[in-house]
Order: sequence, then C-alpha cells, then structure tokens
Amino acid sequence: MDAKSFARGFKASLGARAVHMGATGLLVLLLTRFLLTPTQYGILGSALAVFGVAGLFADLGTSKSAARYVTEYKERDPGQVPYVLRAALTYRVIAVVLVAGVFAVFSGSIARLVNQPELAPLMIFGAGYIACYSLSTFAVVVFQGFNRVTWSAVTRATGSVSLLVFVVIGVLVFGGAEGALFGYVVSYAVATVVGLGVLYWKFYAPSDAADESEDGLASRVLKYSIPLTATQGANVLDKRIDTILVGAIKGPLAVSHYYLAKNIATFIQAPAASLGFTISPTYGEQKAEDARNAAASLYETTFRHTLLLYVPAAAGLILVAGPVVTLIFGSKYAGAVPVVQVFSGYVVLEAVTLITSDALDYLGRAQERAWAKGATSAANFALNLVLIPSMGAVGAAWATVATHSVYVLVNLYVVHHELELSVARLLRHVAFVFGITLAMSAVVFVALQFTSGPFSLVGVVLLGGAVWAGLATASGLLDVRRVVSVLGS
Repeated sequence: MDAKSFARGFKASLGARAVHMGATGLLVLLLTRFLLTPTQYGILGSALAVFGVAGLFADLGTSKSAARYVTEYKERDPGQVPYVLRAALTYRVIAVVLVAGVFAVFSGSIARLVNQPELAPLMIFGAGYIACYSLSTFAVVVFQGFNRVTWSAVTRATGSVSLLVFVVIGVLVFGGAEGALFGYVVSYAVATVVGLGVLYWKFYAPSDAADESEDGLASRVLKYSIPLTATQGANVLDKRIDTILVGAIKGPLAVSHYYLAKNIATFIQAPAASLGFTISPTYGEQKAEDARNAAASLYETTFRHTLLLYVPAAAGLILVAGPVVTLIFGSKYAGAVPVVQVFSGYVVLEAVTLITSDALDYLGRAQERAWAKGATSAANFALNLVLIPSMGAVGAAWATVATHSVYVLVNLYVVHHELELSVARLLRHVAFVFGITLAMSAVVFVALQFTSGPFSLVGVVLLGGAVWAGLATASGLLDVRRVVSVLGS
C-alpha cells in the first residue's frame, strides 16, 4: 500500500469512526441524560450484550476469512474472488437464518437463563438485530480485504447516523428500552442494504469470474473461519459476558454504570481502530511478497505512535473521569467514575490489540491468536464470577484489564516471532512515552485544582494536550510534518 492509498483509507476510516463517535456520543448523552432512566439504560445494555453473544454464532468468522482470501486471490488469480465471496456469504446467510430462528423461538428462556427476567419484553427484537448486524458487518470486513476501506467507512457512517436518528425516534414513539432496540434494528437494516448493495454492484458484478472455482476453495474459506470464529467468539465473550454477569449478579443499575464506562472507553479507541483496520491487509500483501522487514518496520512504527497517543490519554482519563462523568451525564452516574478509571488501562491494551489482531489474521497466525483469546476469555469469565459479587462493576472492569493484559502480551510475542521486531528500540520508546505521560499528568493534576465548571475543565484538557504535543515533538517521538504530509496525501 503506497502512502497515498494509506492516507486515503485511514482518513476515510477515521472519518467514519469520527461520525460514529459523534453520533454514538450524542446518542449516549440523549439516552442517559434525557430519554432513559439509569435502570432502563442498564436494561438496554444487558439486552445488547445478550444479542452480541448470540450473534457470534451467526458470524462464524466467515467475513474475515473471505477478506483474507480476497487479499490473496485479487493479486494472483482475480477470477477466484467471486467464488470466495459467494461461498462466504452463503455460509453467513445459512448461519444467520439458523441462529435468528433459534433466538426467536427461545427468547423467553434466554431472559431467564441470564437471570434477568426484565429483559423478556426486549428479546422479541433479538432475531432482527442479529440478522441485520451480522450482514452489515460482513460487508464492512470484506471491503477491508479489497483494501477499499473507504467503502467500509461509508457503511459504518450510514449505520452510525441511522442509529442516532432511529433510536431516538424509537424511544420517542414507543418508549423505553424497547423503543431504543427497535431503532437499533432499523439502523442496522439500513447499513446492511448499503453495504451489501455496494459489495454487489462495485465488486461482485463487475468481476470477471473464472470458469470454475479452484478445487477446495469453498472448504478452505470455511476451514480458515474456524480459528477466526474461536477468536471472535472469545472476543465477543470478553466484551459482552461481563455486562451480562454484572446484570445477573448486581442488577440493571450496576449495568448502567458499567455500560456507560465501556462506551466512554470505546470512544477513545477510534484512531487505533482506524489505523489497524486500514493497515492490516498490507501485512498479508508483504508476507506474500516475502517482504518481512518492511512488515516489521510498518508494525513498529504503528506500535510506537499508538503508545505515544494512548498512554498519555489513559493517564488523562484517570485524572478527569470524575468531573467529566458528573458534568456530562449527571450525578446519577457518579457510580461509573471508578469504572472509567479502571478502564483507562483497558484503553491502552485495546489500542494495541486493534493494531495487532487483524495483522495476525492476515499474516496467517489466526490459530495462535485463537488459543490465546480462548484461554484469556475463560479466565476473564472466572475472574468476573469472583470479583463482581464483592466489587460490582469495578470488579468486572479489573477482571477485563487483568486478562486482556495477558492476551496483549501473547499477541506481541507472536508478532515478534513472525516479524522479528527490534525489542530494544521499542522498550526505549516506551520509557520516553512514560516520561512524557508523567510530566503531562503532573500539569493536569495541578490545573484540576482550579476547575469550577465545564469551560475550565475543557481548558485543563486542552492544556494537557498542549503539554503532550510539545514534549512529544521536542523529544522527536512525534514528527508533525511527516504526519501532516502523510495525511495530506
């Protein structure tokens, strides 16, 4: 991928995620501050977590498997690409129909299974949510395989804007969490139509298919999806099962605090998510060309800049979490403050994951990642059961941070084994980043003593950012002209 293609893809992906952040942030603000009570917001969070776990069985890793084989065949045998898409989408549709059907039949039993009977009225939306979300994400990931993340961005942005519009309309018309879920289903249906429509008209229909599929191609697509399914399943459990357990053990009010904290953490991850999503296919291309040194250099550069951005951001989040949460969402969500502070560690870990996990898939190391994710997810589940009864939502956050740390270390080891990274150079960079973080945190801590309202709080945040930018530039860790040059390409 040349600099111009990277810049175009990264800006499109970051732009879409910025739209998503803006729309989702405004939606969270409207739901928490005006439209739903904390209990209703917690019930909504629990329902979405249950749908997410069920949706795992509809995904089966087929979209990432398709993306991987699209990346491979579009260079050496483009005529096979339509067969890859056809096989993957067929598997996806079959799984969606089966899972959505089972969920529709057993929705009442599922609410009782998770010990949250208050979810029963919401379960009727499960089948539609699972089907629409699964098919919309299929298109987003496959566009990545074509290295056309601009279309991924268009699909994401469509879903994000639709989400804001239809969820608010749903709550105003139907009321409560039920109305919000109706809006979720409609918005993902719109994104599905856009995503699959573009995939067909721009990529499938114009392609010149070979006379017949390569022997065993469909089975290879399915086979490679198996470790991806395991990894994705463990990832979904990591991100959803904790919310379900908090609701089952502590109730919907605790879920509202936990779910809000996770949403705040997710907002901050947009740059890393965009960077990882844009760059990942390049690793597969460089491996196919036996250009491992170039791949290693690319990963090291990405890793260094990710830490430079996210370690100081996490430290700042710890310091300003209290006033930010209470000023924006109200004192009724003060219980989310310690959860947000614990999740600051998760922000850094997830940023590293976002630039690493997809890279391992494209490097053909999905199986190792699957084993690591499965083991740490099981540990996370067990640790949640231990910590939630005594510590509530904060305990769930600590469990996530502890187990995700192990997963990140394993991922880094596998990347190093594959690409032979310069560990000494990276450790020196980490030391400089922590030095910058300490200096910035000291300035922010002192300035916070003089805050008295939202405007002074914004001033403190801007001051912290200015200190970070100045130190990062002066130390040579951040080359502003190079960043501007790349993004301006």
